[in-house]
Amino acid sequence: MRNEERLERLNLLLDELTEMCVGKPLLVEGFKDRMAMVLLGVNADMICVQSEGGPLRVAERLSEKGTGAVIMTDWDKKGDDIAAELEKALSSVCVKCDTSMRQKLRSVCGNEIKNIESLPSFYSRLVTESVRRSERKDK
Repeated sequence: MRNEERLERLNLLLDELTEMCVGKPLLVEGFKDRMAMVLLGVNADMICVQSEGGPLRVAERLSEKGTGAVIMTDWDKKGDDIAAELEKALSSVCVKCDTSMRQKLRSVCGNEIKNIESLPSFYSRLVTESVRRSERKDK
């Protein structure tokens, strides 16, 4: 996939993520991940799993609220483990969760980045490369 296509796909996915999070929180690992999502324009109620006491505490809290959740952890080993723990904990208290966007972002980023906090710089690089390519075409 060309970088311009990746940028376009990333923009669509970020918009879709905001829509998915209407009425349900976005679960991220930590504060840097939350800030990355904010920098990328994702407008959602976010819960930092690590600072909230881990997957079990988050699941208990969400079961009391009666909402679903969107899981957005890193796509490294630790993030995969946390996502699996969250899915298990949420399922045990009958809270529906969605991990589809995590997989979609992972596929757009490929092997270039493995964590949420790197998304803004990845996005910025794609924008810069797109602008440079456009400027070369105009010359």
